[in-house]
Parts: sequence; C-alpha cells; structure tokens
Amino acid sequence: MEELVIKNMNKYEDNLSLYACKSSDAIRLFEEKSDIRPPFFRDIDRIIYSLSYIRYIDKTQVFSFSDNDHISKRMTHVQMVSKIGRTIGRALGLNEDLIEAAALGHDLGHTPFGHEGELVLNKISLENKEGYFNHNIQSVRTLMYIEKGGKGQNLTLQTLDAIMCHNGEFIMDKYEPKPKTSHVFLKEYEDSFKEKDFTKKLIPMTLEGCVVRISDVVAYIGKDIDDAIRLGILKREELPKDIIDVLGLENREIVNTIILDIIESSFDKPYLAMSPNIFEALVKLKDYNYKNIYYPANTDEERLNFEKMFRTVFESSLNDLENDNKKSSIWQTFLLEMNKDYLESNSKVRIVIDYIAGMTDAFLLKEYKKQIKG
Repeated sequence: MEELVIKNMNKYEDNLSLYACKSSDAIRLFEEKSDIRPPFFRDIDRIIYSLSYIRYIDKTQVFSFSDNDHISKRMTHVQMVSKIGRTIGRALGLNEDLIEAAALGHDLGHTPFGHEGELVLNKISLENKEGYFNHNIQSVRTLMYIEKGGKGQNLTLQTLDAIMCHNGEFIMDKYEPKPKTSHVFLKEYEDSFKEKDFTKKLIPMTLEGCVVRISDVVAYIGKDIDDAIRLGILKREELPKDIIDVLGLENREIVNTIILDIIESSFDKPYLAMSPNIFEALVKLKDYNYKNIYYPANTDEERLNFEKMFRTVFESSLNDLENDNKKSSIWQTFLLEMNKDYLESNSKVRIVIDYIAGMTDAFLLKEYKKQIKG
C-alpha cells in the first residue's frame, strides 16, 4: 500500500513542465530517510511547524503601531506570496510544493519592526564585526542553524536557495535560473555577510525560486497601497494615472494584471519575464510606494526610537551573556533550548543578533521596557 500512496503523492509531477524542479532533483545537505511525502512537501511541513513561523503573527509588514486589525502583518504577507506564487506556478506547470515552501519561509529571518529594524540590526552587526545583516540571509540561517535547538531543519537546497534569493526589493524584467551545487550555494550564503549589496546579485537556482522572488513584489505592491489608504496616508484618487492605466486601480486588479502578464510572457520558457509596459509600470509603482508609503510610514522620531530599543536590548543581552546571567531573558527564552554546538560555534555578538532578529515586535518592546525600568 505504501508504494501506491507514494505514487499518489507524486502523481502531480507527471504533468509538470520540462523546466520544473522535480522531486527527484531535490538535494538535502544531510541525507535522511524519506517518507510518503515528496521532499518539497516535507519542507512545507517543517516550516509551518517551526517556532519562527509562529512568530510571524506579530511581526511588522510596513506599519508598526497601527491599532487597525485589518492592516497586514508579516504572516498575511507570506501567505499572499504563496498564493500568488502557486497561481503562477500551476499555470506554468512548475512545482507548487517548492514554491509554497519557499514562499512561506522567505521572511522567517525578518526582524521586529520590518525593514526599519533590519537597518538598525545591520548597523549593529557591522559595528561588531559580524558582517552585513540581511533578512533573507537570516531566514536561511534560521532554518539551517537556529531552528530545532540549533540543529536546523535540513530543508532541501532548492528551498533554501529560493529563500536566500527572494529579495523582492530588486525588480528585474527577466528572471533566469542559475544552476548551483551545494558548494556554490554555501559560498553565496557566506559571501552575503562579507560583501555589501551582495544579495542584489543573487539569482535563484530554480524557476520556482524565480516565481517566489517576483511573487514577493506582486504580493506587497498593491496591498501596501490598500493599507496606506485604510490608514489615511493615501487616497486612491492620488495614484498616478500613467500607472493605474496599465496595472489597474485596486489591488485585485494590480495582482491579476501582473500575474496574467507573467504567465503570458513566460509560458513554456526556461525563464520568467514581463512585457515592457507592465515592467515599466511596476518599477514606477514601487518607486511611488517608497516615496509615499514606506518612508512616511515612520517618523524620524520613531526611527530614532527603534534604534534606541534595538541598541538597548542588544547591549543588555550581550552583557547578560558576558556575565553568564542564566536568569536573563536571552538565557531563559532562547539559549536554554539551544544545543552545545550552537553555543560553542557562534560569537556572543552573533548569538544576540540571532536572538533579536527572531523577536516579535511585542517581545522586543517588552524587553526594552524592562531595561529602561531597571
């Protein structure tokens, strides 16, 4: 019976595109016994049951201090990336399991308070000689070296690579996969700590990874506008006419327009592409969002406050490690669950960075208040 079950679990692969990543292509850095689940399907399970996935629920997407329950959080964003990615993937005959795994895991390394928190943690990391901090690289680090008490999740190379290369801040009109070995992947991971803007050069090894990368953009570009309008930051009638004439006015129209264009431009091809007019409009819309949403989302005073919170918690946590304070929060909520190898193979600074990067917004705020109260 088990053979029949495995056959049923893999039946969908019979109709995949020539350019899809098959289960038989899956690579794990450490060999393990297989079960009835296809390898990328198994990756999904490991991600959604991870502790870092649970913490998505209270991590900022764009707007940190809104009391409006209808504003996006990091959890809703990754689900939208997954749905958009699977829509494109199914239409193109790609591996939906790989797309879903990478989409759901792509932001696990995001700091509390979104990109503002990421900027601060990058400063702290560089000041302390620990290299550049990028949330996509931290997502990989979380899954390889932090989850399961420091043992890691042993996900497939293809899933880890798609997560590492997902950076949706950098839009391209054509995404063509770059084949990699595990050695190349690990070198790219290490080089991301050493070279400024190295992550901008990263190209996924699979077409599914390319789908996740563009889906990240499609998921946030219109939804962030919806959230800004809901909060009174923007009015829909203020959106530039030359953009909405191409992409549409509502988020559902923007998402639909871009998805259909990607499918039409990429069908039965070994790459993903967009038509010139859609690509140009998407770039303009992203620039518009940065100017009118992302920068105004936080005041200069709030940015200074974020930096103060991060630095206070960093310094107090590092002090607790240096003084072996086993009653401290970093020990009680993080290090007691970590294995000996994690404790011995990482610097105290790196451990504190991992600790803070994994926090929710509320937990960082709680730890900061605890410190200033003395």
